[in-house]
Amino acid sequence: MYSKNKYELGSQRSAIRELFEYGKKQKELLGEDNVFDFSLGNPSIPAPKKVNKAIKRAINRYSSNDIHGYTSAQGLVDTRKAISLDLNSRFGISSDCEDFYITCGAAAALACVFGALRENSKTEFIALAPFFPEYKVFVEGVNAKFKVVPFDEDSQINLKALEDIINENTAGVIINSPNNPSGIVYKKETLDSLGALLRKKSQELGHPIYIISDEPYRELVYDNITLPFVPNIYENTIVCYSYSKSLSLPGERIGYVYVPKSAQNSKEIYAAVAGTGRALGYVCAPSLLQRVITECASVKPDLSVYDTNRKLLFESLTQMGYSCMHPDGAFYLFVKSPKGDGNEFSNLAKDKNILIVPGESFGCKDYVRISYCVDTKTIERALPYFKELIK
Repeated sequence: MYSKNKYELGSQRSAIRELFEYGKKQKELLGEDNVFDFSLGNPSIPAPKKVNKAIKRAINRYSSNDIHGYTSAQGLVDTRKAISLDLNSRFGISSDCEDFYITCGAAAALACVFGALRENSKTEFIALAPFFPEYKVFVEGVNAKFKVVPFDEDSQINLKALEDIINENTAGVIINSPNNPSGIVYKKETLDSLGALLRKKSQELGHPIYIISDEPYRELVYDNITLPFVPNIYENTIVCYSYSKSLSLPGERIGYVYVPKSAQNSKEIYAAVAGTGRALGYVCAPSLLQRVITECASVKPDLSVYDTNRKLLFESLTQMGYSCMHPDGAFYLFVKSPKGDGNEFSNLAKDKNILIVPGESFGCKDYVRISYCVDTKTIERALPYFKELIK
């Protein structure tokens, strides 16, 4: 006997991973320079020097038991204090270390929050298209229901559709800004309207509806745009964060859950986050990386390469006739398929060894996602093929 659901998850990769693995094989056959892999959001800029120095310092400073041994389940106190101080200074909040639960990246953070807020098998979480496909996996992994608000090209959030889908079983709304796959950054006015709607619906339904704010791209914002800090706008917000993108540490799996004291039942939710972490075996994030974050919580990335790639790709494809959503953050370009169907266009691109992800799994079947966290020369070499494709 075995779980058929888990078998399907284990035997079938996501569309993103499938393309990434295909690209690795093609590079072995054709050479690195002949495959244009825009599939995976794998940071291409090196980790900041301070991060590498902190890793070396930790190895030299601490005993083997300290840097490789277990920490408290919720993470080192010093690490949580460092994160708290960073957020307090940047966003004018009054958090403390007891509000943070250190996790193995944003994936574990999200899974812990979904598990913490799940009341029963009827509990629902709502995502806003376009959305990161693994949200569905994480939600259904804690035996809750996953609902989607359709994409509205004319607005940042389709508030009318969201209001229609909220019901007595709604526990939370997942937002992701800057957004994967579109690069959209939600404006303060958008978040104000979202907060007002959720306050109204929470009052009507007699229970809080939480925002689960997934923020791995928080530091990747361009053109001097100010990114609103969601807990300052809507009190019932829980933040999930990862240092994978900001510090170029995707393989190290380090992040956190922040449960603000302003959130209704915050103490109980925090305990439930810890309980879900325990149930899923997500306790004690990597000890070495916790010590690195203690030193580097306030370190920010150099976005110059990503910004160069963003401008080059957006301007070039737009001039060719592609319809692209303007990316104000993250490192993705969301492009409307000239063929109408994103899967068909992705396959056509694949024939030219351009690997772009069809938008169906993001909730937008007429789009494709291009990840521009690559070497700039990769984009330059790929542009003639993009021009051939639109013809």
